[in-house]
Amino acid sequence: MSKRTDGGPGQPVRTPSGGAYGERKELDQLQQGAPLSSSPGGDAASGPPVDPTAGLIGLGEPSQMPDVPVTSGAAAGAGPGMEALGLPNQPDEDMRRLVQYLPVLEHMANVPGSSKAARNLVRAVKGQA
Repeated sequence: MSKRTDGGPGQPVRTPSGGAYGERKELDQLQQGAPLSSSPGGDAASGPPVDPTAGLIGLGEPSQMPDVPVTSGAAAGAGPGMEALGLPNQPDEDMRRLVQYLPVLEHMANVPGSSKAARNLVRAVKGQA
């Protein structure tokens, strides 16, 4: 440890008071085994603060796309529906993948005390088969 690269001794060991007998000594030893760096913010260069709201359009501002309905891409309202997003129907795809596990799921649903949700899952998977 004679060629340290983190700038020398780190932060002081800080152990909370209270706790069970012997915990404080154990926490002290853990902190001494892996001391924290003396620099509080790491190696990142500090610069001016970044405004996370920069570039956002306010609710009272005029629309940037006046010809597109607000409900475009939603399952209801004017404009194209969810099909315009080009996403796969994920629930159906997941159910098709579960078909290979149907014997295990049936066993789970037939165990005494199984939930109604487990039985409904098996019914739904059987509907995909």
